[in-house]
Amino acid sequence: MATRLTELPSLEPDPLEPRAEDVARYVAGLQGLSKANAEFARRASWNQIRLAAARAGRRPDEAHDTLNRIFRLGVPPNPPLEGATQGIMVTPTVGLVPDLGLRALASVWMPWRGKRFDAGSQTGDNLLMASARWPTRVLWPSYRLEPLDHGYAAFPFRTYVGPGSVDPDRETLKIDYDSGENPSLLIRDILDELVQVVQGAYLGKVLLRRRDQWRLIGYFALEPSVAAAPEQDVEAQAEAATAVA
Repeated sequence: MATRLTELPSLEPDPLEPRAEDVARYVAGLQGLSKANAEFARRASWNQIRLAAARAGRRPDEAHDTLNRIFRLGVPPNPPLEGATQGIMVTPTVGLVPDLGLRALASVWMPWRGKRFDAGSQTGDNLLMASARWPTRVLWPSYRLEPLDHGYAAFPFRTYVGPGSVDPDRETLKIDYDSGENPSLLIRDILDELVQVVQGAYLGKVLLRRRDQWRLIGYFALEPSVAAAPEQDVEAQAEAATAVA
């Protein structure tokens, strides 16, 4: 449904204590904007993802519900992703106490930078900071990282479109690590599923395979590297939400 830019202020949810359905309604409104407002839609969608991440520490149920609703509004990336993207780990979803520990660790050290895609071959890999070298050597001694741009490329994947593993009524871009190129410990049991919220803003679910079942363990988000410059309005609101958390 088409949305006029003037309609959005009345739809915008409270950044600190929104209802999940209000955020979803606002994001759906952003999806209805014309192509002339595509950059505004990208920035505002990214903002809602970042704000949900900031709320996840003190309002995990709402934040997880919000992210799930945003995810379910998405579609497989169109056009397909090509080249480097910048990413953020939005929030883990493994349980209150583990989530708090993982969020604390990520706040001081997060070696993952994003993903790199090759649309033609339907493949890609992950981009890591230089500080990932020694932890990787400890966890996977025989695995070798590929030096790249003051960091590393690692953990290649193949991509294909299919129904979501935990959202079978939604089409997603599958990011599949189950190949002999990757370590058998943990990596090959991970499946990422990604959707395009709006052009330039992508939300993903991280799934872990246990006993032939897929379990949601976290959310991540991507945006093209060319669109990933600091955005003061997004950062300011996210920092404000974090301060209250």
